[in-house]
Amino acid sequence: MSRVVGGAAPGRPARPVSGGRAGFQLLGLLVTLVAAGILLSVAAPPLVQWTGRLRARAAAGEVAGALRLARSEAAKRGARVGLKFRVAADGAVSFTLHRDGDGDGLSTRDIDSGVDPALAAPRRLEHLGADVRFGFPPGPAPRDPGDPSRRLDRLDDPIRFNLSDIASFDPLGTSTPGSVYLTDSRRHLMAVRLFGRTGKVKILAYDAEAETWRRE
Repeated sequence: MSRVVGGAAPGRPARPVSGGRAGFQLLGLLVTLVAAGILLSVAAPPLVQWTGRLRARAAAGEVAGALRLARSEAAKRGARVGLKFRVAADGAVSFTLHRDGDGDGLSTRDIDSGVDPALAAPRRLEHLGADVRFGFPPGPAPRDPGDPSRRLDRLDDPIRFNLSDIASFDPLGTSTPGSVYLTDSRRHLMAVRLFGRTGKVKILAYDAEAETWRRE
């Protein structure tokens, strides 16, 4: 019996080696990649906006939680308690609770001198930093959530509790009224509102197109 080595079997034509199939597969892969790129380019802006809103909302929730904690501590200790935010050079944000040590209200001067002592070590706000910060997004000044007929001024001052940046609570639950404004630096703006008579906290989101605030 004869053997055929390295060739086609007797009576069968050799199968031609063609690049057609491989070329077709490569073309299909290129078409898929182009289509995926187009879809990503269309979906990216809404995705960025959506994640920016989520980050801003999470940061506002942390700020609201810190304010509620200060209110709770004032009631528990039977003393006036204040909350002060601090922003580090790298953008990291923390807050500290302080007790009114001399009965004349809380102030930055008394906090820095130790007259109004801290109740605990500073606590880091995890959702505030490089992506979300205290402040306002670029564009026209937003409407005042307390009086929508006028626009906010002092856009360099996003932490406002009367004329101070300290939120102060008394043992009965009342507080200094004010607002804290947060942004993702693109388009999203959140306000954490503190109401003086009740000490309650609300989170609002700003719709720049409609120029209206809505409760979250």
